[in-house]
This record gives sequence, structure tokens and C-alpha cells, in this order.
Amino acid sequence: MSTNENLLMSLVEQKARLAGSNRMELLLFSLGGRETFGINVFKVREVCELKPITPTPNMPHGVEGIISLRGAIIPVINLAHCLGMELQSEHRKLIITEFSSSTQAFLVGEVDRIVRVDWEQVKTPQSTVTGGSGLVTAITELPGGRLVSILDVEQILADVMGEEEVPPLETAVHDTSRMVFFADDSAIARKKVTQVLDRMGLPHQHAVNGREALERLHQMAAQAQAEGVPLKERLGVVLVDAEMPEMDGYVLTRHIKQDPRFNGIPVVMHSSLSSVANKKLGQQVGVDAYVAKFHFQELASTIAGMLRSGGEQGSQHE
Repeated sequence: MSTNENLLMSLVEQKARLAGSNRMELLLFSLGGRETFGINVFKVREVCELKPITPTPNMPHGVEGIISLRGAIIPVINLAHCLGMELQSEHRKLIITEFSSSTQAFLVGEVDRIVRVDWEQVKTPQSTVTGGSGLVTAITELPGGRLVSILDVEQILADVMGEEEVPPLETAVHDTSRMVFFADDSAIARKKVTQVLDRMGLPHQHAVNGREALERLHQMAAQAQAEGVPLKERLGVVLVDAEMPEMDGYVLTRHIKQDPRFNGIPVVMHSSLSSVANKKLGQQVGVDAYVAKFHFQELASTIAGMLRSGGEQGSQHE
């Protein structure tokens, strides 16, 4: 096995240990005030000192400019501006992130440390807590009572750079009688998945975290069983995000695959964490396909293919 393959397998094993125990790692940072924010470390490529930022014409609101980092030109997004705040810290850092097939730098204040938390302790916030902004996707409490707001960086990126429109889909679905159930904590992701499914003419329901998704799926299975109908005649595909409050998509997938009532119902993982390691981890927990956000045509084609095959292909989309 080559050195690169060894590194990959080590990374997969590290992620598998976290996902298997329903845990995640957060990089903590501040914007100069008292509030603490967090981002999943799997979305972080590196943290670096503030570099010279070059302003460019017609920059979207929240974009400070661009930087050159190892030959790549990367936009710099001021997180404080996106949250309606002022960046008060004199000590500023750049968090370089990779997700949703894009690379960008977030300008923040102090970067604290990495902490490991249980997904069960990561809760979906009430709109009254977040002011209805929708930019905080979850809240968790650290030992000692310190609260951490986990940002919906997918929504922030869409707000700053503009939403990518769902194009006309070149996918025909002949059987629209079976439902697609999807789970995602990101508002922008739920909106886009809904648009894709509506354009495909497929009925759908959704949940905003993994725990709610499992409860809803168990209810569907119990009702079908009570009525003497195979669940797979009603539920065609389950679509899960990888990182969700209370239960992540990997653990949710394991629960589904271990329950014989869901036999024949494929699980598709739809995640902004689109690295090879995450795809390998998806294979380990039994997902039937892995589609990166937001590749709308690929998502539609995958769902249509799973509805035709009933998940028998078990393919991983690279």
C-alpha cells in the first residue's frame, strides 16, 4: 500500500471512530465579542495568520477581498459582517475552509482550540434564540456551561456569493408514487433538495436533524407494518446529510441498514463534506450512493437511478 493510501486509510479510520461514536470535532473561534462560534473541523483545511487582502471591484457584501495562498486565489469572507456584527478583535486569523466544492477564507478574531462533542449534545436552536437569522444551525454546551453557536456556513456562503439556481433537470422519473425522505439541518440545503424533488415530481418529507429523522422513519415503518404493506412500496429513497445535530448521517444510516423493515430502501448521502475519506466512510456505514452538495443534476440522476433499481446497484458516485 502506498504512503498516500496509508494516509487516506488513517483519515478514514479517524473519521469512522468519530462517526461511529456519534461525535464531532469543532474548531472554536470568536469575532471579538463574548460569543463563541464553532465550525466542523472536517470543513477546515487550515488556520493561518491574517495575510494582505486585496480588494476587488463589485465585491458582494461580506467579502473583504481576495488573498493568494500557495498559488490559489481565495475570497475572504468577513463572518462578523455576515452576522450583522462588527469584528472587534485586533488579533485576526483566517480559517481556510473547503466544502460544497469550493474553497474560501473566513476572517475571524481569535481562534481558540479544537473540542470534541457528542452530537446528542448538539441541539437545533429555536428561532427566538438566533433572532430568526437562520445562520446558526446548532448550539452546544461545553463543560463549564460555555455555549457554542455552530454556524450554517453553507447558508452564509449562499448569502454572500449568491444561491446557485437549480437548472432544468434532464432526468425522467416514471414512477412518482414512492416518497423521498430527506434529513438536513441546513436551511439552504433543504430548500435546494426540495426544489430538485419538486422538479422531478416526487413526493417528499423531511427532518431537520438525525434524531428527528430516525423517529419519523420508525413511525413510517410501524404504520406500514400495521397496515401489512412493505415499506419500500411507499418509501423510495432516504437522503441524509453527513453532519446533523443530535445524530449524524453516518449513525442514522447504520440504524436504517440494521433494521430489516428498511430492506430494499436505498440511502443516499448528500453532503458538503465531499472528500474521498468521507466517501469511504459512507461506504463503511452502508450508504448506497454519495453525492456532493450542490450537484443538482447528479443528485436527480442518483435518486432516479435508485428508484429504478431499489438500491441494488449500491454504487458510490465519485
